[in-house]
Amino acid sequence: MSEPSYIQMLQTGELESRVERLMEMLRVCRICPRDCDNNRLDNEVAACYSGLLPIVSTYTAHFGEEPALVGTRGAGNVFLGLCNLRCVYCQNYQISQTFKLQRANEISFDRLAEIFLELQSQGCHNINWVSPTHFAPQLAKSLLIAARRGLRLPVVYNTNAYDSVDVLRLLEGIVAVYLPDLKYSDDEAGREYSKVVEYVRHSRAAIKEMYRQMGDQLEYDENGLLRRGLIIRLLVLPNDIAGISESLRWIHTELSPNVAVSLMAQYFPTNKVELERYPLISRKIRWSEWLTAIEQMESLGMNEGWQQDYDSAAEYYRPDFGDAQMPFKDILDFQRDQS
Repeated sequence: MSEPSYIQMLQTGELESRVERLMEMLRVCRICPRDCDNNRLDNEVAACYSGLLPIVSTYTAHFGEEPALVGTRGAGNVFLGLCNLRCVYCQNYQISQTFKLQRANEISFDRLAEIFLELQSQGCHNINWVSPTHFAPQLAKSLLIAARRGLRLPVVYNTNAYDSVDVLRLLEGIVAVYLPDLKYSDDEAGREYSKVVEYVRHSRAAIKEMYRQMGDQLEYDENGLLRRGLIIRLLVLPNDIAGISESLRWIHTELSPNVAVSLMAQYFPTNKVELERYPLISRKIRWSEWLTAIEQMESLGMNEGWQQDYDSAAEYYRPDFGDAQMPFKDILDFQRDQS
C-alpha cells in the first residue's frame, strides 16, 4: 500500500511550510467565506464560535460512510465541534450548534495528533475530518505532528463545501479524499435553511477546486478501499429544496459525468425544524421525491457512486451525540454482520 502524499511532503519540508501558511491565515481569519477577519491566533472568537484551539466532540470508528471508506474496520471519524453553517435541520446539531458546551471540548494540537494515531492503532482505514472547514489549519498542524510520529492513513475532508478556495489549494496533497455536500442550487435556500450568503457560488467554487486536484476517477487499493478521489454528496430534501436536478446538471456539465455522486435519503426533520417555521422541510422525503432524484441521475448517465437505502436511511443514520462513546448505533449491526 502506497503512503499518502503528505508523507513525501513531510520529508521535503513542504508539509511544514503549508501548515505555517494555513496557521497564518488565522491571524485575520478568512479560512471560510464568512471572512470574519478576527485574530484567532489571539483566540478571538469567530462567527463559527471557535478560536485557536481545535474542538473535538467525539472520535470513533464509523460505519455509516460510503462502503469504500468504511471497509471492514471503519472510517476513523473525528467530529469537530461547531460549524460555519447554521443548518436548521442539522442532524449533528448537538455538537454543531451548542456553542458554549462545545468550547469545553477544546484540546491541544498534540492531543488531536494522538487521536489520529489512536484511530490508526484501532485499525481504521482513514482519518475522516467531519465538519473540518473552520479548523482546517489546526487539523493540518496536528496532522504534521502525527505524521512525524508515524501516521500513515489517508485523510478524508468531509465538508459542507462552504470552504475557502485558498485553503483548499494549501490542502492539496494533504487531503486524499474530498467528501463535500452540495446542499443547494439556490442561494435563497442557503439563506433560509443554513443562514449563509451565496452558498451556491462559494460551494461550487470550492468543489471545482477539489475537482481540479482529484479529477473524476476514484483510486482504490488492493482491498477495494478508497485511497484518492472526490465524492459529492447530495441530500434529497422535501419539496426539492436542495434543487437536486440543477446540482446534477452542474456536476455533469461543469465537472464531469463520471464524478462520483453519493445520493442520500437520510433527511428527517430535526433540530429547529417545526411545521410553523419551516413547513416545506417539516417531514421526511417521499418515495416519489427519492425516485425522481434517482431518475435524474440516470437520465444524465451518471452511474458512479452510491445510493442510500430509502426505507431505512432516515432512522439508521440518526446520531445521538449525547452518547459520546457510541453516537452511531450502526456499529453494532456492522459487528453482528462481521461475526
